[in-house]
Amino acid sequence: MSSVDIGIWTTAGMIVMVVLGMRVAFAAALAGMTGLIWIFWAKKGYDPEQFMWALTVAAKTAGQVPHSKVASQALSLIPTFILIGYLAYYAGLTKALFEAAKRWVGWLPGGLGVSTVFATAGFAAVSGASVATSAVFARIAIPEMLAIGYDKRFAAGVVAAAGTLASLIPPSAILVIYAIIVEQDVGALLLAGFLPGAFSAVIYGGLVVGLALTFKNFGPPVRGFTWGERFASLPGALPILFVVVIIIFFIYNPFGGDAWGTPTEGGALGAFVVFLMALWRGMRWKELKSALLETAKLSVMIFTIIWGVLVYVRFLGFADLPGTFADWISGLEQSPMLTLIYILLAYAVLGMFMDAIGMLLLTLPVVFPAVIALNGGEGVAAADSAFGMSSVACAIWFGIIVVKMAELCLITPPIGLNCFVVAGVHPDVSVQDVFKGASPFFLADALTIAGLIAFPGIVLWLPSLLLGL
Repeated sequence: MSSVDIGIWTTAGMIVMVVLGMRVAFAAALAGMTGLIWIFWAKKGYDPEQFMWALTVAAKTAGQVPHSKVASQALSLIPTFILIGYLAYYAGLTKALFEAAKRWVGWLPGGLGVSTVFATAGFAAVSGASVATSAVFARIAIPEMLAIGYDKRFAAGVVAAAGTLASLIPPSAILVIYAIIVEQDVGALLLAGFLPGAFSAVIYGGLVVGLALTFKNFGPPVRGFTWGERFASLPGALPILFVVVIIIFFIYNPFGGDAWGTPTEGGALGAFVVFLMALWRGMRWKELKSALLETAKLSVMIFTIIWGVLVYVRFLGFADLPGTFADWISGLEQSPMLTLIYILLAYAVLGMFMDAIGMLLLTLPVVFPAVIALNGGEGVAAADSAFGMSSVACAIWFGIIVVKMAELCLITPPIGLNCFVVAGVHPDVSVQDVFKGASPFFLADALTIAGLIAFPGIVLWLPSLLLGL
């Protein structure tokens, strides 16, 4: 049996374990370790006396992964971005954002739903985690929507769907993970997420307005705010803008010259600024402890997934599965764009059974080389490429699209994590209610992805302008 065959069988076994309910981190680590033993033992002709040698070599190979791959400066962004989000919640910035959005756009049909979308988008600019964003706004937005007669399914669905915006709008932990997996510039990817995130928020808001206009009493507007009250709500939301500006300046200096620091340093400074704001607004030790503990829990979960999947990725390298798959994909006698669409549809199916981070970690080592090969290969110029962009631009463009696909799995049954979080926070809403309420947003996500594919400039304009891609 060839190494590629071993790779295919081991991957199939891992998928079965995940479908049966095993956590992605453990399924990937077990599959990776088993695959390494299998490959090394196969090289010795399956000699029983060489099994312990194969086991020892596999264990040493896998044992190097946790430190060598995870002890990187780029990954230190993840806990700082998550901490920013939790500190912002305890600083009261989320309530201030929601109040400002309510006063400015609440007059629209479905006004509180639209307010939730835009307030969530604003909070996503200081929160790197979709789950945390959904949990925060489930406490704030759902009670207000229910109080004026919103359907509870729709109210919960809006929060769950809008929470996914944190995956795309920087600072985004999942964009950082993507950048590390495919070895691309973290700053360029974070910059590329701004416009697509805003684009997605506008489509979400338009969907809410359309539903409220179509169905009577679906989402009553909120009126009665004077212009003075609207402007009075803005100072409470300005700290969010301040933190975003800090992070942007550390990614890239718009005034020219060198950046002020690394993205990691920008994330750390952003967390410190929000911490000072939280203290100024009266945060106590109990709230700080909760923010730190929640940050630690979510960070440990993400890093555990990374450790487990990287063992599997190390095995893939020995099995040469990524190269084989890339050769097969690039040899298909059909349009590269059609092949890309098939790949994205496969992500939509995988999202029904896997969480976003695990799905990307497992698939990108195989899929990313195939997409670059479809475009024309590494180092290709825009004029010679299939998608009309250089290989570097293609890596960024595909990253934003695939992260948007990963957002979709956060509200897709049966394991849409955001839906479970919203249901867990609000006792009057069941998981089934949240899934039903979030279902219209599948259409909005499909429109967003179609727009990003048809108009790559939405993704590439900002990094091209600031970084000269």
